[in-house]
Amino acid sequence: MGSSDTTSDTTSDTTPDTTPETTPNTTSESTVDGTAAPAPVLRLRDIGWTVGGATIVDSVSLDVHEGEFLAFIGPNGAGKTSLFNLVSGINRASRGTIELDGADITGEAAYARARRGLGRTFQTSSLWPGMTVADHVELAAQAADGGSYRVWRRADGYPEQVAEALARTELAHRADTPADVLSHGEKRKLELAVLLVGEPRLMLLDEPMAGVSAEEVPALTALIRSLHRDEHRTVLMVEHHMDVLLGLADRLAVMHHGTLLALDTPQAVMDDATVQQAYLGEGL
Repeated sequence: MGSSDTTSDTTSDTTPDTTPETTPNTTSESTVDGTAAPAPVLRLRDIGWTVGGATIVDSVSLDVHEGEFLAFIGPNGAGKTSLFNLVSGINRASRGTIELDGADITGEAAYARARRGLGRTFQTSSLWPGMTVADHVELAAQAADGGSYRVWRRADGYPEQVAEALARTELAHRADTPADVLSHGEKRKLELAVLLVGEPRLMLLDEPMAGVSAEEVPALTALIRSLHRDEHRTVLMVEHHMDVLLGLADRLAVMHHGTLLALDTPQAVMDDATVQQAYLGEGL
């Protein structure tokens, strides 16, 4: 796997029992003809993150609308994963606001954002060796139901949710297989199954093709496309495989030195002179 932005793959083993009250999405915008348009699912305003005097993410503002597929591109160290960490609550933004369905979640913990419907995968697979594929999904279902990921407190259950998630990710035949013997592509599918059992409205996928063999990329791409188009899920994805993104994304966001350099349709971004100049000698 290639080098990446600063990332945290750890999951807290404690989950508070309280669920945050969801603020109704009542805000709206006006379209060019004056009619009301729905508020974005995700809104970032002037998001910044500074560590030890170094600016990692700098004044990023954008809206993501219901059912949209927004892909983030840029060289290693551009701030893509760091931005995902701020949105998902892994790290706390130094400034700016983050809204999910009109509710300000800037100060909320990661678990609270997850319960609002924000799901996240990471660049590096973080699975429990020795535990089966079904065990992983069952634990995720337990956590989504207000429990935790504490293996020693696990109680068997959620058979319907587990079966549905494994069937959706084409892993039903691997239900009793230890997760550590799966191929990289199958591990990525398992991460999606773990995510899906929580019924996320907004999915953040951080380099899902990392480490996946060329033979497995088409099937994984097709699965992600289906989750977006067939199930109408809103997706944000970081990926270096441009051929994959061009077949998935509605818009591309170009990150450069922590800033949002461009945000437009894939073709418009690829034709942008500023983008071309910024990446002269640097692969997107």
